[in-house]
Parts: sequence; C-alpha cells; structure tokens
Amino acid sequence: MATAKKPTTRRKATPPAPEPALCPDCDGTGETRETVCVGARKTRATDDHQTALCLTCWGTGHATD
Repeated sequence: MATAKKPTTRRKATPPAPEPALCPDCDGTGETRETVCVGARKTRATDDHQTALCLTCWGTGHATD
C-alpha cells in the first residue's frame, strides 16, 4: 500500500528590514570635519581640516534613537 504525499506549505517571504536613517551630524559618512586653528590663542583658521569619528553615531553613519 502506498502512502499519500503530504501537501507542501508555502512559506511567506519576509519583507526586507527597513534601512536605518542616516546620522544628521555626519550625513551618513561616520566622520566629522573641523578646521584647524593655529596661533597663540587658536584664533587663526587655516585651510587645513582634521577628520574625526562622529560621536553621535560612533562611525556607523546610522542615526541612533
């Protein structure tokens, strides 16, 4: 005696996770830029820039809630 095949069930496709919002401080780059100031009291700005890790998102580029 042959056994009947069990009907297969279709699984629902899970929707992709939504993209997290970009960090408003670094615009999603993960780094911030500041102008380098020189002089006795650091009052004279130069054309040079210094990059640093964004403290709002810790370099991920995604906004935190």
